[in-house]
Amino acid sequence: MNSLESELERARDLDESALADAIETIGFECTRCGACCKAESGGCGGDTDDRSESAPHTATVFPDEIRQLQAAGDYDFRDVARPMPYGLDDGPDGPEGETFEWALQTDDCGDCTFYAEADDGTGACTVHEDRPLICRTYPFSVALGGTSQPMGEAVDEEGLVRAHECEGLGRDISRDEAAALAAALKERAVRELEEAIGVRDSYRPADPADGEVVVHDSEGAKRPDGTPYER
Repeated sequence: MNSLESELERARDLDESALADAIETIGFECTRCGACCKAESGGCGGDTDDRSESAPHTATVFPDEIRQLQAAGDYDFRDVARPMPYGLDDGPDGPEGETFEWALQTDDCGDCTFYAEADDGTGACTVHEDRPLICRTYPFSVALGGTSQPMGEAVDEEGLVRAHECEGLGRDISRDEAAALAAALKERAVRELEEAIGVRDSYRPADPADGEVVVHDSEGAKRPDGTPYER
């Protein structure tokens, strides 16, 4: 298995032109269906009346992206992000334990809190210009160790580019749009690996008390409101 550092070097050496070629071959056009912004299994708008069967939307957001979104709308930290649920336990008063990422905040339906839907069902991002890299690059990811596969396994691959479930796949895409996606995809791969290395190097066991949640990111251990965690 390659080290995170060697994978980071591979990410920094990625050929954006080759990534754009792969994206063009797969094809993509956003249909504004909103599926990538909603809870799995439909949330409040799904076919089931049991919200417990609907997994909340989870999109990784980096610490500096949280601050950028805060500044864009004068939001509190918790308006933007929440602890990634993976790795947390269900305690008597809610989630507890340690996790290693932040996810975009969700509403009561499990949808991204920044997602809005028109009466005709067309979706839109209310922070589109400041949206995180994972949103800018979905439904694509790069097949490097230490990088993520957002929202499920790949349904198509071309070279190092993986495509994930999305109704917009297979549609024509212009070279300019493919090139912009490729640049963002490379940036995201680099950032994910830099974050992973930062988390690894800054990690110290927090031993949270019952009912406490600690998030470890590249800046250290934090409470769910983004403030430093100290025992």
